[in-house]
Amino acid sequence: MKILVIGGAGYIGSHVVKAFLQAKHEVTVFDNLSSGKLGNLFPAAGFISGDIRHTDDLDGAFARGFDACVHLAAFKAVGESMVSPEKYSVNNLTGTINILNAACAHDCKNIVFSSSAAIFGAPQYLPIDEKHPTNPESYYGFTKLEIERILGWYDTLRGLRFAALRYFNAAGYDTSGEISGLESNPQNLLPIIMEVAAGLRKELQVFGKDYDTRDGTCVRDYVHVSDLAQAHVNALEAIVKEKKSLTVNLGSEKGITVTEMLEMARRVTGKEIPARYVDRRPGDPSELYATSAHARELIGWAPQYSDCETLISSTWAVYEHLHGEKESK
Repeated sequence: MKILVIGGAGYIGSHVVKAFLQAKHEVTVFDNLSSGKLGNLFPAAGFISGDIRHTDDLDGAFARGFDACVHLAAFKAVGESMVSPEKYSVNNLTGTINILNAACAHDCKNIVFSSSAAIFGAPQYLPIDEKHPTNPESYYGFTKLEIERILGWYDTLRGLRFAALRYFNAAGYDTSGEISGLESNPQNLLPIIMEVAAGLRKELQVFGKDYDTRDGTCVRDYVHVSDLAQAHVNALEAIVKEKKSLTVNLGSEKGITVTEMLEMARRVTGKEIPARYVDRRPGDPSELYATSAHARELIGWAPQYSDCETLISSTWAVYEHLHGEKESK
């Protein structure tokens, strides 16, 4: 199939592009490089410079003719979404509608959308399945949930089949080392730990050590980015074959505590990684993890690389390489 990967120069997007190329699909990346990097592009994939907020850019891209598109172009900083809802409205909501309209105008009948566990809010029960109530606690999460609803209407009214993939915590890097573009200003636990290990930060702050968990720190569900990437391939092939839209959770189903992640990172990197325990953050649930049984059933997906050691070792390989280069100069 001919596939347009929107946001394909980003962290997750570049891994998705690799997975589709390995599955022998023809891939073109559409990206404005605001957070994506040219170094993440694969020579085997085409590239179109464009912005989802500009309808002419999308119209020109889809006019090339695609069987499917993958939509990964979203602002995703939860905190920022609460102080700049206008920015998230224009990019995440209006930008998505622009994509859907361009896809329909040019007879692109299939879309894979990167949704988020942020649509659920605080867990009412665990593990979280697809029937769990949706009550986002951030404007970012709200935009993802609204897009899922919009996709449902475009399926009904325009025959646009979709797969909505609800990521839990994406982590790790390509284990073969082909992708090494680091995210700018990371806000997630693992890259922050890596920055401390690489000497880019003084210490790790651990928010809370008195949760009702096995070691007192929060439990989260981390899924390797290469596993997420494979899910996009499986999901697209499933909606094309079955001619039916689907929505699934993507998690490892194995919660990891902050302390477990920290201790494994110390072991893998051989670094001290100073850490300081501070007060809890408001609204942080003690545990948050998924069941991916529905994904196994509908798209034949199961994580292969999402164990704690692989998550850390694949990430440290990138940080160690890039930090070592800087030190040698």
